[in-house]
Amino acid sequence: MAHLLGAESLHLEFPTRVIFDDVTLGINEGDRIGIVGRNGDGKSTMLRLLSGRMEPDSGRVTRRNGVTLAMLDQADLLDGTKTVGDTIVGGIDEHVWAGDPIVRDVIAGLASDIPWDALVDDLSGGQRRRVALAALLIGDHDIIFLDEPTNHLDVEGISWLAGHLKKRWATNSGGLVVVTHDRWFLDEICTATWEVHDQLIEPFEGGYAAYILQRVERDTMAATMESKRQNLMKKELAWLRRGAPARTAKPKFRIDAANALIADEPPARNSVSLSAMAMQRLGKDVVDLENISVVYDGKNGPKKVLHDVTWRIAPGERTGILGVNGVGKSTLLSLVSGSLQPTTGRVKRGKTIKVATLTQQLFELDDILNDRVSEVIGRQRSTYVSGGKEMTPGQLLERVGFTAAQLSTPVKDLSGGQKRRLQLLLILLSEPNVLILDEPTNDLDTDMLAAIEDLLDTYPGTLLVVSHDRYLLERVTDNQYAVIDGGFIHLPRGVDQYLEVRALQQRNAARGSSGDGSGAGSAGGASGAGKANAKPALAGAELRAAQKELASVNRRLEKYGSQVTEIHARMAAHDQSDYAGLGAISTELDTVQSTLSDLEVRWLQLSELLA
Repeated sequence: MAHLLGAESLHLEFPTRVIFDDVTLGINEGDRIGIVGRNGDGKSTMLRLLSGRMEPDSGRVTRRNGVTLAMLDQADLLDGTKTVGDTIVGGIDEHVWAGDPIVRDVIAGLASDIPWDALVDDLSGGQRRRVALAALLIGDHDIIFLDEPTNHLDVEGISWLAGHLKKRWATNSGGLVVVTHDRWFLDEICTATWEVHDQLIEPFEGGYAAYILQRVERDTMAATMESKRQNLMKKELAWLRRGAPARTAKPKFRIDAANALIADEPPARNSVSLSAMAMQRLGKDVVDLENISVVYDGKNGPKKVLHDVTWRIAPGERTGILGVNGVGKSTLLSLVSGSLQPTTGRVKRGKTIKVATLTQQLFELDDILNDRVSEVIGRQRSTYVSGGKEMTPGQLLERVGFTAAQLSTPVKDLSGGQKRRLQLLLILLSEPNVLILDEPTNDLDTDMLAAIEDLLDTYPGTLLVVSHDRYLLERVTDNQYAVIDGGFIHLPRGVDQYLEVRALQQRNAARGSSGDGSGAGSAGGASGAGKANAKPALAGAELRAAQKELASVNRRLEKYGSQVTEIHARMAAHDQSDYAGLGAISTELDTVQSTLSDLEVRWLQLSELLA
């Protein structure tokens, strides 16, 4: 493969420490490289060195003649006085960029819902991020450097970006280097992984799953890493091997070696045992939402966010919640926590529940910003049981990556990731039996995410997670649901099924748009065509019949969703050596899940009719 870019004997130091020392590496045609490592060890700095944004103290970076590159920074570098259109396509004539399928794909994937004539200064942070990414991707570059490109993207956006990058270049051409903590994204697009640690960069073959395997092998053979970290990585590997088969199909992922390493490793968590513990602590009732609707007062009149939602949350339930931004996920969780009352419907709460929420902000730390970490922890209870072992708060701090030296640091001087870890630890030490996590992966590197997930594995209460991090959702939750068009539907096949439902929804919307003539012509012509071809609204008996059927479908979705949960529990508790019995349960599960899929499609059709 042809060489694109090389770095030779790079040395860089800041006033307080050395960042890199004698680093030599190269990027070839066809390379898709993910960079991982602890926060602060130099991942973003390495991108800036390779892209020419920063010069090393010694050593050099060389490019093959004619190679072009572009970089997406974490920082927002957009000109706020420009419009969205000018920022993305610049001075390119409309007939040129509109005829380019790559440009159209990028705009559709990242900016279709952003006003083309809006000023960048008037956009939200997430919209600005998508505009910056779109402006970079429409260019024809040999090498692309991306620093946390999935920030502010939802599950659909991340899936689109992965698909775009996989087909952007022909095989064995182009180069991609990406820094991200999104482990699903790393596994999906990367053929190599670079780990930044101890002033150097260590290369590994394959994506995140293959990197974990090789790292465990390295640590096992060298016997230099403390046993806790080895066990944590083996546990992570064990989950990866038990997860989606696609992960182990990556090139050079040595399945036999992985099986040998995890032969004695127990499952990530014992769902049956945790459920029993949760029943003891919580009782049978947690929170029941019955026929809930929520309506807000909007600028253009009442806005219905949730419609006729029923959700009975079980003790020990571990649920991930998906949905586009603004669809009502936070509203749903506010109903669970009790901070919001429904417009109609009933909320029934168990007498023993204690709800805690890890918010996207850090409000919980406002009153202790000037206190030292040791003082904050010293005010907590003296012991905490995790995984059946008693641990002191100090040991828990160590488990989530705090060093002894950091115990004397004021909370206000901690990094974003350290504050996030302290916030979660304080919530866990308060011993809630219902824990809500709202985008918990912010500011955490891959090692810290694994440590947090390990801590959550031993949490026996009810866990509800909202996140765009697909890996986290699949790792710590057992069931996934989605908020779509005001409804709440179960996803037996998880994130893949959610993406299919959303794609179907968008195709139907596009057909409706093209059918009413709004996709072409002048504004007046489009409006007239829309009135001429618009489908008449349901009324009278048809309306009542559709509403009645939708209510019936909602009840059946709930019924079959409960059956799926019950069948999973039976499968987990069944004798694993009884293959015939397990096969019968699996057949039963397939039948129920097939029925669920059909119901979800019908639910979507009825929702569109009644919209």
